[in-house]
Amino acid sequence: MCLATPGQIESIQDNGPLQRQGKVRFGGICKEVSLALVPEAQVGDYVLAHAGLAIGIVDAEEAAKVFEYLRELGDLEELEGTAP
Repeated sequence: MCLATPGQIESIQDNGPLQRQGKVRFGGICKEVSLALVPEAQVGDYVLAHAGLAIGIVDAEEAAKVFEYLRELGDLEELEGTAP
């Protein structure tokens, strides 16, 4: 099963509409994510990302709910950088 994961945008590099990239923090790790599909996203926003592509914006409360669900499932360690 594929899952989009919420992450918070820390910085944005805007090289045009199709090349807009963001440094996004997922728990304890940061990854570069394409922001081409969410041109309205700003630093501090939470985005849902899948396969290196932000596919939507969520509020902080919704992101916290998803992180809690992942914690309950035991799948949050990978995002926090504590997986074995």
